[in-house]
Amino acid sequence: MKIGLYFGTFNPIHVGHLIIANHMAEHSDLEQIWMIVTPHNPLKQKNTLLDDYQRLHLVRLATEDYPKIKPSDIEFKLPQPNYTVNTLAHLMEKYPQHEFSLIMGEDNLKSFHKWKNYEYILQHHDIYIYPRVSEEVENSALKNHPRIHKIDAPIVEISATFIREGIKNKKNIRPLLPHNVWEYLDHNNFYRK
Repeated sequence: MKIGLYFGTFNPIHVGHLIIANHMAEHSDLEQIWMIVTPHNPLKQKNTLLDDYQRLHLVRLATEDYPKIKPSDIEFKLPQPNYTVNTLAHLMEKYPQHEFSLIMGEDNLKSFHKWKNYEYILQHHDIYIYPRVSEEVENSALKNHPRIHKIDAPIVEISATFIREGIKNKKNIRPLLPHNVWEYLDHNNFYRK
């Protein structure tokens, strides 16, 4: 099975994440999308970051009606700090029957050459790129690489930061979140302070 890996803190997961993940599942040759929840880096102080398992739970809530989209805590079990190349190696060892590809925004492609062992990743994995406003890959040396596939996905400019700030400032941000995610956040008073 061809699986797309969509990494993120998902703090919180919002409709923009789901639009991209669902678009990749429905309009590319990827058969499943695994949403890899990135664990909290113990070396970084991040007061606005919910607990790893709370964020994983939110991803589970958000994706329960999407059979092609699966939440994953695979990085929770890996040594920190972790690199994508290590996660890929771990996944290939654990699931040799699958073919893993990365999903990333155009903005990440610009700095991809700075990733640990990026050449190895490109040799062994396809990368699916979704567009960002004002982000052009045109000046990227990687734009014509045979393993890089630009997918004509909707441009979604919703940020988790905007959502957290909105909750903190008592704004109605409910349309930006799946209903059950909003209910869970509201019930637990997350991001209010």
